[in-house]
Amino acid sequence: MKDDRQVEALLRELAPQVIGLLVRKHGQFDACEDAVQEALLSAAQQWPEQGVPDSPKSWLATVATRRLVDEWRSESARRRREENDALMAPAPAAVSDSDDTLTVLFLCCHPSLSAPSQLALTLRAVGGLTTGEISTAFLVPESTLAQRISRAKQTIKKAGAEFVLPPAGELAERLRVVLQVLYLIFNEGYTTSGGPDLHRADLTAEAIRLTRLLRRLMPDEDEVTGLLALMLLTDARRAARAGEDGSLVPLAEQDRSRWNAEMIAEGVSLVSEALAAGPVGPYQVQAAIAAVHSEAATASDTDWPQILALYDVLEKISPGPVVTLNRAVAVAEVNGPEAGLELLATLDDDNRMSQTHRLDSVRGHLLELAGDTGAAREAYLRAAGRTASEPEKQYLTRRAERLT
Repeated sequence: MKDDRQVEALLRELAPQVIGLLVRKHGQFDACEDAVQEALLSAAQQWPEQGVPDSPKSWLATVATRRLVDEWRSESARRRREENDALMAPAPAAVSDSDDTLTVLFLCCHPSLSAPSQLALTLRAVGGLTTGEISTAFLVPESTLAQRISRAKQTIKKAGAEFVLPPAGELAERLRVVLQVLYLIFNEGYTTSGGPDLHRADLTAEAIRLTRLLRRLMPDEDEVTGLLALMLLTDARRAARAGEDGSLVPLAEQDRSRWNAEMIAEGVSLVSEALAAGPVGPYQVQAAIAAVHSEAATASDTDWPQILALYDVLEKISPGPVVTLNRAVAVAEVNGPEAGLELLATLDDDNRMSQTHRLDSVRGHLLELAGDTGAAREAYLRAAGRTASEPEKQYLTRRAERLT
C-alpha cells in the first residue's frame, strides 16, 4: 500500500495518459476529461485505504469508461451508438501501454484558448490537479475556474481540434505556447501574483514535474532543456527568499548557504548541455543568466559584465519590456545607476508595463543606488500600491520607510 503522497504522484502521472487513451478510442475530449477526473477522485479516496491496483492505469481507464457509459445512458437516443461502441470496445487494459501525454499537453495549449484557459486546462488535464486546487492557486473562485475549464473544452471542440500532435510546420510555434504555459505556472508559484504567501511550492514543483515530463517526451528540443534548467536554478533559491516571518528577502541579501546545491548543479549541467547543442533560444539564455548568479559565492562576486552580455543576446533574440527591465539592472551594476535609469525611461510609455508594479520597483532600487532617496521612496510607494502580493507590498513599504 502506498501513502497519500505516493498515490497523489501516481495519479498525476497517469491522468494525461488515461485521458489520451479514452480520447483516442472514443473522441469527445470534454466528456473524457470529465470522466477521468471522476475516476481520479475515486482512486484518491480508495487507493490509500485499499491499496493500489496491480494495473492502476487500467483501473482508472475502466472506471472512467463506466462514467462515460453512465453519462451516455442518461442522454437521448442520438448517443445510443456511442454507448454501444463503448460497451463493445476492448477492455482498456488491451491498449493501456500507449502514452498520449504529449498530445494531451499540446491540446490543452491549443492556440484558440486564452492564456488563463490554457493554464487551467493544463493543470487539470495534464497536472491532475482538481478544480479546487487550481482555483486556490490562482485566487479565483472555484465556480469561476470550473466555468473557465468548461468553456475551454467547448472552445477546443468548436475549433475542430483533432487528437493528434501538430504537423511539423506548426510544431515549433505550438511548442513555444506549451513552454510559455509551463513557465507561467512556475512563475505564479515562485512569486504569487496576490494573497498572503510569497510563493506556492506546489505550483513550482508541478511546473518542474511537467517540464521534466516534456523533456522526456521531446529530448532533442534544447529550449525544453533550457526551461527546465531555468526553473531548477531559480527554484534553488526558494528557501532563502523569505525571512522567518515570511517577508521577502532580495537576491543580494539572501543567505546563499540555504540555496539548494543539488538543484543548482543539475541546472548548470542542463544549461551547459543545451547551449552546446546548437542554436540558442531565450530560455537557454535566461538559464545561463541564472547560472551566473548561482555560481557567485556572494552578491559582490556576481559577474555582472557577463550577465549584461547575456541580456544583450536575450534582447536580440527575444526583445520585450521585461527583458529591458531586467537588463536595466545589469546596466546599472556595470555602468552605474544613471545609465540604468536612462534605459528604464524607455519603458515609461510602454502600455505592456501598465499592469505591473515592477517598473516602479526597479526604478526605486536604481534611484536609491543613485542617491536620490526622495524619488526612490515615491517609486517604492507607487510600486507597493500596485502589487496584490502582501509580502511584496510589505517589502516595498519597508524600503520606502527606510528612506524617510
